Order: sequence, then structure tokens, then C-alpha cells
Amino acid sequence: MKFWPFIKVLPVRTHFKFVRLSRLFAALSVIAVAGSLFLTLTPFKAPCGGLACGIDFQGGTVMDISTAPQAADPAKIHAALQGLNLNETVVAAGQDSALVKFEAPKGADISATVTRVEGALTQSFGKVKFASTDVVGPTVSGELLGKGLLGLGLAILAMLLYIWFRFELQFGLGAVAALFHDVFLTFGLIAIMGRFGKIEFDLRSVAAILTIIGYSMNDTVVVFDRFRENLRKYKRMPLGEVIDMSINEMLTRTIITSMTAVLALLALAFFGGPTLYGLSVIMLFGIAIGTYSSIYIAAPVILLWGVKRGGEDEVAEPLTPVKVR
Repeated sequence: MKFWPFIKVLPVRTHFKFVRLSRLFAALSVIAVAGSLFLTLTPFKAPCGGLACGIDFQGGTVMDISTAPQAADPAKIHAALQGLNLNETVVAAGQDSALVKFEAPKGADISATVTRVEGALTQSFGKVKFASTDVVGPTVSGELLGKGLLGLGLAILAMLLYIWFRFELQFGLGAVAALFHDVFLTFGLIAIMGRFGKIEFDLRSVAAILTIIGYSMNDTVVVFDRFRENLRKYKRMPLGEVIDMSINEMLTRTIITSMTAVLALLALAFFGGPTLYGLSVIMLFGIAIGTYSSIYIAAPVILLWGVKRGGEDEVAEPLTPVKVR
């Protein structure tokens, strides 16, 4: 086959002018970040604002059930629990499985409430398999929320210090700007999906965001490393051209690396059920936005601040395009 393996279709080196569009995409990114912050914070309501709080941060009880061979109809589940006087009921259903979240009435015995819910679901569906039942109190949920946000902040700070130590302060500022961009847009995604009952903000979401931070930083470091090598090699070349060349040299590698992760996450999104759906969607979004931020957030910040090249000037040899057969 002419185009097999697929890697032969990808060019060895591209020649896109990324810096030329940096101002346009920077403006779009600022608008997207502002919109994400608005969706995340409004309404100003504890504990999660505009995010759909999961049981980990809000407290309550969540059941992972299987109704096979019957379909897990959310309307049927709500109808079964309607007469139990539960404060709130949220159902995230797959084909024959569902996550049922509810809050027991104030002052009610939690164990007795769980037993009543199990009986009502069994009576409605005939046969129900209860895979797991988790109960989180309000005190524990508050501690988990605080520690989760603290973990995100410390991760970003550690990345800044690492890049500062590994490269220069300008590189660190560019990397952290890209990280904040990725985190804010991810929160915006969670807020939008939460309004449709698709994704809750819980510990799995925090784990996905931390993974996005690591992935984005890895991609940024690879681009920065090539950028630093080209700065030493082409000392008379304009900074914008060096940035374009460095990104183009790593673009094919980035696409191939991203596709391996995307294929695995697509499998989780389609076959992992409601438990893993939110995690996989957040990480899919993070891979795309992390690649974007490495190109149009981290690199333009370096262009804005400038870098020290040092040493004597060397004449840069012209680049010859590589022909791909």
C-alpha cells in the first residue's frame, strides 16, 4: 500500500508560520480564558461555584449499579427513587450501568437510606448489581476540595521552578502561562459539560487536570529544548523565525505522540462507562489544548520577553526542504 505505514504520510519537516498568527490566537485565548473563568465561578455558590460538584467535594452517597440485561433508563431510576424523600438525585447512565448520586434527608440514618434505595431500585428493575457504594461526609468533602486545589497550585509552582532551573526565567514564564491557560480552559470545559449533566468536578477530574499539566509541560519542554539548540546554532536568525523553525521540527513528533494517547482515551470514553467518561473526555481535551498552548502561548511569551543568546555570532546556513516520497 502506497500510504502504509501511515507515518510515511506525515512530512519530515513542515514550514508553517506560527508566529505570524500569534497575536490573533493570543486574543482568542484571552477571550476563551475569561469565558472559562466566568463559567467556573458563576454562580458564586459554595463549594464549587459553576462546576457540578461530585460527591468527593460536595458530600453524599453514590452507587455504581448495573441493570443488565435491561437498559439503565435514567427516567426509570428517578421514578423509583421519587418517594424516598431524598434531597437530591443525580443519575449518570450508560447502556446498562449507571452512577446514582443522592443526599439522604437531614438527620436520617445513612445506612438505612442506602438500604431503602437499593430496595427501590431492585423492585423497579427486578435484578440490580450494586458494584460499589461510597459515602462522603461534608467535613471530608471540604478537606478533599482544599487538598485538590492545593495540589494543582503546587504542581504549577513546581513546573515553574523546574523550567526556571532547566532553562531561563523567560522560558518558565512562558511555560506557566501555558499551564494556566490549559487549566482554566479545562475548568471551562468541566463547567459547560456539568451544565448538561455530563461531567462532575471530583477527584477524577483533579487527577485528569494534573495529567494534563504533565503532558502539556512535557510537550513544552521538548519545544523549548529544540528552541534553545537552534538559538545557539542560528544566532543571527530573527527570534520569530527560530521559534517557527523549532516548532515545525517537533510538530510531526508531537502529532504521533498525541495520537497514541488519543486512541487509548477514545477507547476509555466509548467503552469505560459513566465512571471513566469524564476522565477520558477531560484528558482528550487537555491533549489538544496542551499542544495548542505550547505553540501559541508558551513560545510567544518568549518572543515578547526576548532571550539572551550570548557568544559570537555565527552565520546560519539556509535550510533545504526535505522531500518526502
